Amino acid sequence: MTQQEKNTTRPFLKLTHHGAMIALQAAVAKAEELGVPQNITIVDDGGNMLAYIRMDGAKLLSAETSKSKAITAASHRQPTSRLDPALEVKLAVAAGGRLTNLEGGLPIVIDGVCIGAVGVGSGTGAQDVEVARAALKGLGAEDQVP
Repeated sequence: MTQQEKNTTRPFLKLTHHGAMIALQAAVAKAEELGVPQNITIVDDGGNMLAYIRMDGAKLLSAETSKSKAITAASHRQPTSRLDPALEVKLAVAAGGRLTNLEGGLPIVIDGVCIGAVGVGSGTGAQDVEVARAALKGLGAEDQVP
């Protein structure tokens, strides 16, 4: 690789649809174990949806919050609960309502690189986080503690 190529390109990890399904299955298993039906969204590092499920009995409007949590975690490369509460309304308005600081959004980080995120909604904040952490564990991703 030439110096110019090193300056203009970089190798990167990519979350595949297969990986997204593994994360989704692990999250569903945890939600079933908890007895809490959930909406679960998996996105890539650009916030593009790779997998989604609304489990039987999950709250309808939590479908939107799970998507927003995943997009926020991917965009900011950190758990959604770490976003500054003072900026909550400004972030939501600036991003067309797509960013949130609700618990349950975690970035998927492997080898120090954020390759996507998981967003979970329909339980309590703690339940949403527990299900999201199960998705990370299913992929062997770095654990994220809000």
